[in-house]
Amino acid sequence: MRVVLQRSKEANVTVDGEITGQISKGLVLLVGVTHDDTVEDAAYLADKVVNLRIFEDENGKMNLSLLNAGGDILSVSQFTLYGDCANGRRPSFINAARPEHAVQIYDTFNQMLRDKGVKVETGIFGAMMDVQLINDGPVTLIVESKK
Repeated sequence: MRVVLQRSKEANVTVDGEITGQISKGLVLLVGVTHDDTVEDAAYLADKVVNLRIFEDENGKMNLSLLNAGGDILSVSQFTLYGDCANGRRPSFINAARPEHAVQIYDTFNQMLRDKGVKVETGIFGAMMDVQLINDGPVTLIVESKK
């Protein structure tokens, strides 16, 4: 699994002009799933995401996690994170999981985040979505379940 994580002041996702997910302070997660990702990958990343110390403490240092600082998550499925641009001019998405596998892992990941006490809003899996956010910092990181 691959997650592009962005610390945000506010964010929302819309599908066909309707807001399907909206948060204020927290994290926007673009979530990609590949063929061999498992529930263990989802568990590893759920724990990593909520415990990464990327929020500022009273001294302006990034010492607080999402759980410490408070905040919500906007999770958006993003198969293009497994796009391979090495050859030619059109990305190959052969490394992205098939939708029937990806949706199971994505939904499990989101539930694991909720089970940690975090409010999780989402887009709609497989839909064309518009994502808006105010990136705080900016802080943007890539976290993966496999080395």
